[in-house]
Amino acid sequence: MKRVIAPLRDFLHRESSSGTLILIASALGLLAANSGIADNYFAFLDLKFQIGPSSLELEFTILKSINYLLMTLFFFVVGLEIKRELTSGHLASFKAAAAPLFAAIGGMSLPAIIYLAIAGGVEPNGWAVPVATDIALAVGLLALVGSSAIASLRSFLLALAVIDDIGAILIIALVYSTGVNLSWGLAGLLTIFAILGFRKLGSQSALVYLPLALSL
Repeated sequence: MKRVIAPLRDFLHRESSSGTLILIASALGLLAANSGIADNYFAFLDLKFQIGPSSLELEFTILKSINYLLMTLFFFVVGLEIKRELTSGHLASFKAAAAPLFAAIGGMSLPAIIYLAIAGGVEPNGWAVPVATDIALAVGLLALVGSSAIASLRSFLLALAVIDDIGAILIIALVYSTGVNLSWGLAGLLTIFAILGFRKLGSQSALVYLPLALSL
C-alpha cells in the first residue's frame, strides 16, 4: 500500500501536478465532447443534486457546480496571489503593474482585429469570442513550469491572464447581453463598498467577510 500511496502523495505535493491534472482533464473533456460518448458526457454534466434542505432550493448540476463553486474558489485563490504580487511582490510598482495591463489590452485587440480581417464580412458580431484567455489552462501551464520559471515572469503572465479574462467577461456582458440588470449591479457595488468599509475599519473577522463574499 505504501508503494502506491507514497508516489501519489509526492505527485500531489508538487506544484506542477495541478498543471498536469488540468491539461489531462481538458484533453479528456475535448475527446469526450467530440466522440461517440458525447451524449453520455453532456448528460453526466447535466446530472442534478441538491445542497442543504429542500426549502433553500439550492439545486445544482455537475456543470453548474464546476462553474459557480469550483471556479469561484479558483478565482479566489488566483486573486489572493495577484493581491500579494501587487502589494509586496513583483507587481508592487506602478510600472510593473502597468505592463501586464497594456499587454492584456494588446492581447485582446489583436485577436479581434485578426477575426474581423478574416471573418468580418461574414459574421462581424463574433469578434469578441477570440479575445478571451482560458485562465485555468494558463495557470496550469505556469504550474507545469514550476519553480524553473522566473518569478517576475510568472507574476506577469498570471496578471496578464487575469486581466485578459476580466476584459473578455466585460466585453461579453456589455456587447452580447440582452440587457443590464441595474438592481443587481447596484447590489454588487454596495457589497464591494461594504467589504472595503469593514477593511478600512480594521475588521479581520471571517464572520464579517464570508457572508459578504458569498452574496457577491
